[in-house]
Amino acid sequence: MIPLSWYLTLSALLFCVGVFGVLARRNAVGILMGIELMLNAVNLNLVAFWRYLTPTAIAGQVFTLIVFAVAASEAAVGLALIISIYRRRSTIVADEINLMKW
Repeated sequence: MIPLSWYLTLSALLFCVGVFGVLARRNAVGILMGIELMLNAVNLNLVAFWRYLTPTAIAGQVFTLIVFAVAASEAAVGLALIISIYRRRSTIVADEINLMKW
């Protein structure tokens, strides 16, 4: 049986890769992919803790389904916003998207 610490280490590595992707990318689609990696790291944590602490309760699976729903809606809304900005500005570079500035 694989210990809990291995799952937590893998989850921490996934989360760090996601944070790096958000902070280092200039492309808006790459930033969204980094956010998705961070959400998947959270899902891995939820399932690992559910499995090792209370495998008879269903709370870990329910929370994971909620995070999946949030990730799907974030991806849909985020991609719709990126497509809208691309049509208006002809770029998806995050530094050039300054819609809130005058």
